[in-house]
Amino acid sequence: MCRVTCVQPLTDARSGGPQPVIMEEGAASAKSNGRDRAVPQAAIVMLSTVDKNCNPVGRKCGITAANNCYIALYCSVNKQETMPTSSATQALAEPVLTCDNVSRWFGGVHALANVSMTVRKRQIYGLVGPNGAGKTTLVNAITGFYPPQEGEVRFEGQRLNGVRPHKIAGCGIARTFQNVALFRGMSVLDNILLGRHIFMRPSALASLFYWWWAEREEIANREKVEEIIDLLQLESVRDEPVEVVPLGMQKRVELARALAAEPRMLILDEPMAGMNQEEKEYIVRFILDAQEAHDLTILLIEHHMDVITAICDRALVLNNGRMIAEGPVLEAVNDPAVVAAYIGQD
Repeated sequence: MCRVTCVQPLTDARSGGPQPVIMEEGAASAKSNGRDRAVPQAAIVMLSTVDKNCNPVGRKCGITAANNCYIALYCSVNKQETMPTSSATQALAEPVLTCDNVSRWFGGVHALANVSMTVRKRQIYGLVGPNGAGKTTLVNAITGFYPPQEGEVRFEGQRLNGVRPHKIAGCGIARTFQNVALFRGMSVLDNILLGRHIFMRPSALASLFYWWWAEREEIANREKVEEIIDLLQLESVRDEPVEVVPLGMQKRVELARALAAEPRMLILDEPMAGMNQEEKEYIVRFILDAQEAHDLTILLIEHHMDVITAICDRALVLNNGRMIAEGPVLEAVNDPAVVAAYIGQD
């Protein structure tokens, strides 16, 4: 049996607030205060992975399935695996993204100064820091928008310095943007289809002989997009103009467009900015679903520290373009220098 705790319950008179839940691996119901309770749907976990004794160790979330009564914690437990073993396995995983002493400046402003990090396969790696710390600049250096002026960026061993953004997308890196960057006047479906551009081979000749040539390519790309729409539960808005759907849904469309490119690494730049608590919980759930379904490595920029500590394996903290902490997520965010950067010191 595994003990976990309900968090952020939705309005429901039966729940009476957060309560401990005891759950068996793979169970369809849980016991709370001695009573059987259906496993709720759309539930995300703000604590998760447990050790062999079923003690929560504050790692990655799990997702439940059934009704919408309340949000609960749920873990899949491997009785043979302990947390140190999992960490050791990740330490041995091959590096996917490596930044080595990356620096970038704009005139006399050093936006990044000798920043280094290594993101390993299937990690969720947090990138945090106060506003203006250099987080988005580092992402722009990785994705080719602002190439580093010093240092080196490598993805799966390939050097990315000087590579154009569309070529980097073709290498297997997709990203979302801090501000919603969707195409107004187009439907949700068409915006997601744009993520397939790296697989499309448009030409005047193909358009002229559409029924014999381009139709098969379009059908294949539509099938991929429909799978992503199902994964992120966008069926109800698939044909709506993207500008009329709520912000939380637009963020989900951006995530879907990035997934349409079939990346091996996904970079998310503040995917929960402007969201309320319920929308935030849902987007965390979909990020974890996407990682599991597509075997992704994720670099996550986020200000919500509860999300960072819940789902990230490691974290890098920046302040004024410089590294102030890096390591396992709980160690990094509790570093005295990080606390001082966020809330100051006496």
